[in-house]
Amino acid sequence: MENNIEFNEFELCCVIVDCGMGSKILKTAKSFGVSGGTILLGKGTIKNPLLEILDLNDIRKEIVLMISEKSIAYKSLEEVSKKYKFEKPNRGIAFSTPIANLLGTSSCKYKENHESRGVNNIMYNAIFVIVERGKAEAVIDTAELAGSRGGTIINARGSGIHERATLFSMVIEPEKEIVLIISEKDKTDDIVLTINKSLDIEKPGNGIMFVIDLNKTYGLY
Repeated sequence: MENNIEFNEFELCCVIVDCGMGSKILKTAKSFGVSGGTILLGKGTIKNPLLEILDLNDIRKEIVLMISEKSIAYKSLEEVSKKYKFEKPNRGIAFSTPIANLLGTSSCKYKENHESRGVNNIMYNAIFVIVERGKAEAVIDTAELAGSRGGTIINARGSGIHERATLFSMVIEPEKEIVLIISEKDKTDDIVLTINKSLDIEKPGNGIMFVIDLNKTYGLY
């Protein structure tokens, strides 16, 4: 008899917090059933004239990625948001998005011909833009012209000279930067089109951009 757990719905949870908070977030999530996660280093941007003068406008961030069964994911994000007061500005951002298939865990087996699950009442999208190192700030500035409130920059590189980092099965060379922008759904098209027009993303070699729907979100204003 097959174990029914392999048919559960899974979610990718992403939590973006100040540097040094990632381990605390992961520990809290584990206490509510999340089995583990990965912490990435990134950089957030804050538009403040005084901070720019003092060269303090770039804030180091940690991005916590966790995969869990849907009900556990929702509960852990809710409790993380409560504990670390994401309802207050600049405390953190958290969101989840559905995963069609999952490999590498004993609690789930790959399911062929898996139908993607729809997401109801989408209010936010996550826009991922992968560009050459040094162009991430231009992506952020361009997106803000179309209504974005900022973003998070992730430096992607392999751990060795012959290794490459990957994101969603796409190879990310060591000199790349990944920009993550959380957008209100009604602004997403304008942001995407503005970035594309400014940086010619559609031209080969200029970058990659994709958009995913978000389910649960916390810390967005």
